[in-house]
Order: sequence, then C-alpha cells, then structure tokens
Amino acid sequence: MRLLKASLLGLSVLASMSAAARAADDLVVGVTYLDAQGFYAGVRKGVQVGGTELGKNLQIIETNVAADVAKEASFIDRLVSAGAQVIVVSAVSPEGSVKAIKRANEAGVPVVCYNTCIREDDMKKYVYAYAVGDPFTFGYKIGQVAAADFEKAGKKEPKIAILNCEFVDVCVQRRKGFEKALGEKVPGYKIVANQEATILDKAITTGEKIITANPDIDAFWGESGGASLGAAKAIRNQGKAGTMVAYGSDMTTEIAQEIVAGDVMRATVDVSGQALGKLALTQAVNAVEKKPQGALIVPNPVDLYTSADQARAWLAAHPDGLP
Repeated sequence: MRLLKASLLGLSVLASMSAAARAADDLVVGVTYLDAQGFYAGVRKGVQVGGTELGKNLQIIETNVAADVAKEASFIDRLVSAGAQVIVVSAVSPEGSVKAIKRANEAGVPVVCYNTCIREDDMKKYVYAYAVGDPFTFGYKIGQVAAADFEKAGKKEPKIAILNCEFVDVCVQRRKGFEKALGEKVPGYKIVANQEATILDKAITTGEKIITANPDIDAFWGESGGASLGAAKAIRNQGKAGTMVAYGSDMTTEIAQEIVAGDVMRATVDVSGQALGKLALTQAVNAVEKKPQGALIVPNPVDLYTSADQARAWLAAHPDGLP
C-alpha cells in the first residue's frame, strides 16, 4: 500500500497522473479530518488497513482542516483539480460545507461522508454515502448509564455540566439523546452549564471554572474525547474525586485508564475510529467502482464501556492507543 500525504508536491504529482496510467488496484483518495484528536488518528488507520484488506494500493492525500470551513473548501477544490478519484470527508458544517462538496460532485468526484456530514436534503443530492454511528443513540446510551446511577443514588434532581463539541451538528444530536435518556428516568435533572471545550487543555480549564462556579455539581458529561478527559482531570484537580463523576464520549488510552482507576470516570460511549475508517473506505471504493448506491446512511456500531474489565480489554486490544 502506498501512502501519499497532502502537500503541494503530492498534489502536483497526482495532477500529472492520467487515469490510464493507474493500475486497476490503485485508488487515489482524498481524506479530511476534523481535528487532530485520537479519534481521527483511528479513522486514518482504519482507512489504511481497509485499503490493504480490499487489495487496493492507496494514494492518500490528507489533511486536518481544524474545523475550518474555508480550509476544508480549499482542500476539496485542490483534490478535484489534482485528480483524486474519491473524497472522504468529515464535514465541518451542515450548511457551510455544502458548496465545496457540491463542486466535487458536479466535477464527477464522488464524496463519502463519515462521522459528520451536510444537511440531509443536500446529502441526497451530492453524497454517495454517510458512514456514521448514530449520534442520538450515542448520547442516549451514555445518558441511560448516568440516569441509572442517579436513580440508584436517590438523586431526583441531579446537576450536570456538559463540555460540548456542538459546533458540529452530530454533537447537538448526541446531547439530545443524552437528555432524552435523563428525562425518562430523572426528569428533574438540570444542566447547569453547557460550554464548548473539545481540546484537552481548554476542557480542563473550562471544567475547573465550572466547578468553581457550581461546586455542588453531581456530574460532567464530555461530548467528545478531549472534553471527557478534560472533565475527569478538572474534577480531580479541584479535589472532587469521589463526590463528582464524569461520563465520557469516545474511547482512548487515557479514558480507558480513567475507567480502570474508577474514582472519577464512570463510563464512556464510543464509535470506533478504525471501524468507521474502514467502513467509509469501503463506501468510497464502491463509489469509484460505480456500484449501485445503497442506503445513504451506513450505520457503524455504537459501543458502551462501563467497567474496568471492559476498559482493560480495550487497552489490550489497542496497544498502539488508536481507537
């Protein structure tokens, strides 16, 4: 498997390649990542492994768009000009990402979304497939764990703080699922704070400020991996371990270790980045090979980790730390 990372040189090389010069098992694929956190490293590995399993020589042009619509649009346009055969994208914005994806589609380059995508009406027009772990189910599953814990503790009006990633719609859907589960079991719950904080350092400082302002919080929920780990560290830094808990999203080595420790992180919910990367690449190959389009939404499993044994098993299965 050959890998070609994003660069002006790589793009110019691709632009000089004719379709006839490519072997039947060659696949030139452009891939965007929404940020640099562990989940997207897992997606990257899944794409690479998926290529090997499918017998494809991958030439990957990739970049982290850093949740920047302008950067995403520029990169997609460059991919089209360079001759990428398919684009695999975690869209920055349901609205703002539409124009670039539309341009790719109209240029004859199929687009496959994963994890995040554009609005459903636009998806139907411009996207071949959307590989995703259902975000509402994602939030609902971890909300059920939290609700059961509150019920068991006799907390009818638990106070909860959220560190969110709601600049993307998928995280809004996660919260809706989370609150739906809470409302079914502990309808008196109160969200006392809901602030954006996906990068670890920001999540820690934001979490600490929330605790200072609301020292009687019962729990945090982090909507992403960085937010989850940041919430756990903020609780520990503020001396609240044992009296305040965290519920997580995504699975990483550090989050698994927190669950094993057992004093702060109660559970996490996860969509495997590697599995999602493989699934997205399979759809990309189908699109390039012009296979009939199936269901637009292609589901990926949503996994729940609630015990130290489950966390240890994850650690053993992921020695490289990639989710």
